[in-house]
Amino acid sequence: MRTPAEPRADSGQPRALVLLAATRPAFLSITLVGCLIGLASAAGSGVAVDAWSAALTVLAALLTHAGANVVNDYHDARSGADEANRNRLFPYTGGSRFIQNGVLGVRETGRFGHALLALVVPAGLWLAWHAGAGLLAIGAAGLLLGWAYSAPPLALMSRGLGELAIAAAWLLVVVGADYVQRRAFSPLPAMAGLSYALLVASLLFINQFPDHDGDAAAGKRTLVVRLGPDTAKWAYLLIAIVAYGWLVAMVAVERLPQKAGAAALTLVFSFSAARELLAHARQPDELEGAIKRTILAANLHGLALAAALAFAAWPRRG
Repeated sequence: MRTPAEPRADSGQPRALVLLAATRPAFLSITLVGCLIGLASAAGSGVAVDAWSAALTVLAALLTHAGANVVNDYHDARSGADEANRNRLFPYTGGSRFIQNGVLGVRETGRFGHALLALVVPAGLWLAWHAGAGLLAIGAAGLLLGWAYSAPPLALMSRGLGELAIAAAWLLVVVGADYVQRRAFSPLPAMAGLSYALLVASLLFINQFPDHDGDAAAGKRTLVVRLGPDTAKWAYLLIAIVAYGWLVAMVAVERLPQKAGAAALTLVFSFSAARELLAHARQPDELEGAIKRTILAANLHGLALAAALAFAAWPRRG
């Protein structure tokens, strides 16, 4: 597959398309899949899924993810991390390059990102009015993580906590989508979504290897910067082992349907990516294939989970 060119100020694209592209829409699929897991969790439990609230849930989650992407670009531009990044693998790492290539201004990007996050609030309030107050806590936590991931003073990614924040955020996506339909908390979406959330975190993690030098130069102390590539590469394998181990354990103790075990087949992609990372942790140009397989593993894993939950009538009904 041909790698797309970085954005240019003279592209002649309509402003609306430029702003859409700045959200990195190709990567929003992981949020859509997270929503599908949550909706499937509710449907498989016998809850009648309301199409309107489900669609609004997906829209709110996508807006949160898009806004977080843009806000992250804004803060990486202010810190100098993206400008210092010479080993990026576009479009996977190094930011969207809209600011660095003169397509959007720094302040314009910041305003746009925060506006996207603000749009989530009325949608979330409407959903909470119909589903229950518990959704307010889920939504507030999601917005906080989306903002705090890159924004000071928390800047979780710069404190080596980015992976934890990402796993928590995407677990909230699954739990929130289930809650809107179920109108109550259930352990099922959390048990089903954890392996997926960890695989999403592994995507963030592997993307930090090409960005290592630029992040270190800008004082962005990600987990890979803190550990160093030669040590950090083993953490990718550990995340994958924990993710798939959790899924298998939940199936083994019958907390998830046996069909959910099919999602474990995506370990072929995760472990293949891990092997490549172990061999080329200090060679960013060699990691594009591993990053693509990490994306594929997360998306396919989530889709398999969603299908299993939706059609397995789980938990069992007598």
